[in-house]
Amino acid sequence: MTDRPPLTLMAVHAHPDDEATGTGGILARYAAEGIRTVLVTCTDGRCGDGPGGVKPGDPEHDPAAVALMRRQELEVSCEVLHVSDLEMLDYADSGMMGWPSNDTPGSFWQTPVEEGAARLAELMRHYRPDVVVTYDENGFYGHPDHIQAHRITMAALEMTELTPKVYWTTMPRSGVQRFGEIMREFGEDMPQPDPEEVAAMAQIGLPDDEITTWVDTTAFSGQKFDALAAHASQGENIFFLKMGKERFGQLMGMETFLRVKDATGAPVPENDLFAGLR
Repeated sequence: MTDRPPLTLMAVHAHPDDEATGTGGILARYAAEGIRTVLVTCTDGRCGDGPGGVKPGDPEHDPAAVALMRRQELEVSCEVLHVSDLEMLDYADSGMMGWPSNDTPGSFWQTPVEEGAARLAELMRHYRPDVVVTYDENGFYGHPDHIQAHRITMAALEMTELTPKVYWTTMPRSGVQRFGEIMREFGEDMPQPDPEEVAAMAQIGLPDDEITTWVDTTAFSGQKFDALAAHASQGENIFFLKMGKERFGQLMGMETFLRVKDATGAPVPENDLFAGLR
């Protein structure tokens, strides 16, 4: 027997549903391996779609009701992924870059980094994660709340004495290309892409040989799909649900990361976020 605390993974995400899209596989896999999984969700998701697909800005869109609905969906997703602990920072969703909601007092984008980081640092001291996962400096695709989640995570780590392995979510450029092909396959249901969006997509992710960590989560792709499906109110925006569970598993069975902090000396490329820790 040992008094050593359980190995712990902490994933810091911006909105309800982000946990399933980027890290649903690792959350399910490591929970199944007996690792404590902690999800920190920074915003309330109030800028998401309302019932019936009502968009933000529509007179019938009720941000408070949307936030409550998305909290309930997030709790179901966590049950599906067997997340050990859910922590909500409950900042107001800032919306997409350039939306008026970016400037709303109390929005996550308007929150001083030091304030958010101090709250997150307290959670880190409590859970003492061995691995922390969040986004890169651009929030993976430029969403203000994703960028802010990155900023407070990196600042929080500086506020603590902890030395976890730290990872940023990413995607191999080869996978981005494949994703584009899948989108064209389902193109009859998809709007014509904006040329600027196509150009931006080409910059997402990293060249395959720069990715440090490839985690096979194929066995848990069904859970990941079901976790995404739990966010039913946002189904119109979750393209992955259109392809069905089998095709989803073929496309989304590998989750990839860039390791940015490490005290273990584990060699890269690696296939386990906990390499060097067990």
